[in-house]
Amino acid sequence: METNQKPIIKVSNLTKKYGSLTAVDNISFTVEAGEVFAFLGPNGAGKTTVIKMLTTLLDPTNGSILLNGYNTVQEQRAVRSSFGIVFQDPSLDDVLTAYENMYFHAMLYKIPKNIRQERIRNLLELVQLWNRKNEQVKKFSGGMKRRLEIARGLLHLPDILFLDEPTLGLDPQTRNLIWEYIHDLNKQEKTTIFLTTHIMEEAERMADTVAIIDEGKIIKMGSPQQLCEHTGTTTLEEAFLSLTGKTIREEGPDNGRQILRNMALRRK
Repeated sequence: METNQKPIIKVSNLTKKYGSLTAVDNISFTVEAGEVFAFLGPNGAGKTTVIKMLTTLLDPTNGSILLNGYNTVQEQRAVRSSFGIVFQDPSLDDVLTAYENMYFHAMLYKIPKNIRQERIRNLLELVQLWNRKNEQVKKFSGGMKRRLEIARGLLHLPDILFLDEPTLGLDPQTRNLIWEYIHDLNKQEKTTIFLTTHIMEEAERMADTVAIIDEGKIIKMGSPQQLCEHTGTTTLEEAFLSLTGKTIREEGPDNGRQILRNMALRRK
């Protein structure tokens, strides 16, 4: 993807250690404004730790991150205003209505009262949930909840949208619908998309750039076509397996609702 703009994300010599364990090991990469960047790796490779550092939930041990020009350690409020996030695990409040979930998020991000309701309505209409706005989220299907989470993540007009396994557990029809939304956001609004997924055909179809991380290190980065050419394979999934091996990895998922609460606490 050719651009004359400065990278919207710049990661330099990033390291995160937990005692003697090195979870992320001196990685550097950039994401250009307006691109779709896929961050792929086996379970336990370091993806979640990197995303937590990108989104100010963890401070690096060494190295630096500039997100939208802001330092993620020194300028956290500005960084948080620059991105939206959809977690792998559900982070909605099931006992609230769709509208109430949106309204709470608008209050959290201090969206002005005079535009708050209009923006909520526009986004719920975008994801085809305005007619269900007064229903409790616990009555929604998995696909409806995902669409609501995407709408919520866009409420404060972020320049970057982080998507952590956004279509996990959804049927093909709902997955296609969600990717249509994401594609339109990227092309029409120029929103930068940073995604993780284990569904390789999604990354192959959507991503401009793919970075593959394993054991805390970025082992290869390029377009899906470049990765296939490098490994002598025909699909991104084959390239991924060629680079990371076929050993099954294990990792416990993070709780999206708890992460959101931690973000709210750190905004105070």
